[in-house]
Amino acid sequence: MRLSAIVGDLRKALAEEVRAGERAASRAVRAETDALKTELRGQVTGSLGGKARGIANAWRSQVFPRTGVSMRAAGLVWSKTPLVIDAFERGALIRPKGGGRFLAIATGFNAARGWRGRGDKGLRVTPAQMVASGQGFLRPFRSGRGFVWCLPLRQGTQTGRRRRTRLIAGGVAEVGTANRKGRETWARGLLEQGMVPMFLLLPQVKLAKRLDVRGASLRALRRLPRRFVAAWEAEAGRSG
Repeated sequence: MRLSAIVGDLRKALAEEVRAGERAASRAVRAETDALKTELRGQVTGSLGGKARGIANAWRSQVFPRTGVSMRAAGLVWSKTPLVIDAFERGALIRPKGGGRFLAIATGFNAARGWRGRGDKGLRVTPAQMVASGQGFLRPFRSGRGFVWCLPLRQGTQTGRRRRTRLIAGGVAEVGTANRKGRETWARGLLEQGMVPMFLLLPQVKLAKRLDVRGASLRALRRLPRRFVAAWEAEAGRSG
C-alpha cells in the first residue's frame, strides 16, 4: 500500500480547515435563512394578493451569532403578524368572542378612496360609528346565515378622468368607488336601491388554507447540508 505524506504543520492545517468550516456554516445559514424568508413572503403575496405586502414584509429574519462566524451558526425566521399567518396556515375557523353573535367584516366600499391609512379620510367606518349614526340597517342573506349592514346612499358624484363614482354613505363617510371591476352582483343591486353595503355580519368564517410555513421550513432544512458543503469547499479553496 502506498501512503502519501502530510507536508506542513498539521495543527495549522487543521485550524485553517476549522476556520473555513466556521465561515462556511455562517455563510450557508445566512443564505438559507434569507431564502426561507423570501419564500414565505412570496407565499403571502402569491396567495393573499398584492394588498398583503404589509403581511408579507412582516416576515423577518436574524442569523446568530450576529457578528463573527461560528460552526454552530443558526438562523431564525419569524412573523410580526403571527396570528394572521397561523390562521391562513391552518385554515382556521373564526368565531366572534365576548358573547357576540356575528363577525363584522368590512366590505370594499368601507374605505375612503379604496385604501386605509391615508389621513382621516382613509380610515374605515367602525361598527360603533354605524350604531352611533342611527342610519345603519340590515339586509339578510338569502341563505339566512348572515346579514349585510348598510347605510343609505346620500350622494353619488362623478369624479376624475375615469368617471368613477364617489359615494357618501349616510352622511357619515366617503366610501369606495362604485364601479370597480369585479364588483359582486348583489353589491351592485344594493347600490341601485340606494344602499351602501358597509359590513358583512357572519356567525363564523372558515379561512382557506393558503400558506405552508412548515413545508417551507422543512425544504430549507433539507437544502442546508448541500449549501454548507458547497460553501465549505469554496472557503477552503477546493471548489472547481
